[in-house]
Amino acid sequence: MPKLVKINSINDFAKNLRILTLGMIYKGKASHLASIFSCVDIIAVLFFHHMNFSKKNYKNANRDKFILSKGHAGAAVYAALALLKIIPIKKIEKYYKNGSVFSGHISDYKVPGIEFSTGSLGNGIGVACGIAMASKIDKKKLDIYTLMGDGELNEGSCWEALLFANHHKLNNLTIIIDRNYYQSILTTEETLKLNPLKEKIASFGLDVFEIDGNNINKIKKVLNKKTKSSKVIIANTIKGKGVSFMENKIKWHYKNPNEEEYFKALKEIMEK
Repeated sequence: MPKLVKINSINDFAKNLRILTLGMIYKGKASHLASIFSCVDIIAVLFFHHMNFSKKNYKNANRDKFILSKGHAGAAVYAALALLKIIPIKKIEKYYKNGSVFSGHISDYKVPGIEFSTGSLGNGIGVACGIAMASKIDKKKLDIYTLMGDGELNEGSCWEALLFANHHKLNNLTIIIDRNYYQSILTTEETLKLNPLKEKIASFGLDVFEIDGNNINKIKKVLNKKTKSSKVIIANTIKGKGVSFMENKIKWHYKNPNEEEYFKALKEIMEK
């Protein structure tokens, strides 16, 4: 793996996430780099700054929980756990390789700190609702966070979960939508129109906020807001954020970088 920068801030943590995941995808001959890069800043704020989650308490059932509903971006969470020293960085070098527990879609099998395996879209938000509901019943003072893709909203189960979250006033649940406007081979609006997304979700009775999902300060600010029902954050992001030739290019949902592309991308990330 390439050399990481010293972590003095969330920005440093986010940069290291991009460095690590780029190396993991390149070495493992995997994909979904653009989907990972769009949500790296969100994951950095959650794991480095906001959540009650650390090496000291990750085995504690009463700490905050995170569910990655867009499971294909799992490399970013594995990398975050490595940076927090919950799993050894050397181990994630085996990402996506035969026999590795670090699968392309996030898995809780033998990986500490992962709550739930995802990959089939539309599942994570429902599980997050269930954990939030159970925590309320058990009177546990913890928060649940789930990060989902915007294309994932094509699944009816997501809208059922939003109805459930409002009905039970799950104010211990934060739902973050990675709104990068791309899915599969087309934009979300060409595939199945979502806009006006904020108004649609707000009509369910939920507290909805729309922000720049690649702006760390704005992510921090919105996460601190208190709400009466579940908080839904529409995080407008750039698919492939941080590498110019990957930004808003659908092929980087699938493509594995060759050697030239890898070093070109690494150079851009290091220089920012």
